[in-house]
Amino acid sequence: MPPQIKRLALLFTLLVLSFLTAKHFLTPKSFGEFGHYRGAALGEIKAKVPDYSGQKACTECHPDMTDLKAAHEHATLSCETCHGPGRVHISSTDSLVSPKIPNTREFCSICHTKNAARKASNIKQIDPKEHYKADLCTKCHNPHSPWQEKK
Repeated sequence: MPPQIKRLALLFTLLVLSFLTAKHFLTPKSFGEFGHYRGAALGEIKAKVPDYSGQKACTECHPDMTDLKAAHEHATLSCETCHGPGRVHISSTDSLVSPKIPNTREFCSICHTKNAARKASNIKQIDPKEHYKADLCTKCHNPHSPWQEKK
């Protein structure tokens, strides 16, 4: 047998052995417990604390805002859609820990910029470069009841 073939065979054998060694040490023990899955993943996922609290948690302390929002265009949105995860706010005893209050034009523009892919009847759309470009949206609009102008 030519020496090149012997070297290639040795190299191939070393590669296969290194792959099998790496696979042995890097494969989690619970892999394959439930088919082609890692069995311990279910416990790890179950142990995670959720960041989002849900609409019910907001309604318990802020029924006035929930009622105001329910009567207007943003009724179908969860509070956490705009204010972010509420777990820290709800579990905190410190009254200074409050959810974020988005009031930038960029934040409102995420949903309200003109976009042909969105139905204009579902989401009111504006051109943020032209629509009162010098002011914040919250100067004129209350996000919980957007078409009720502020006085």
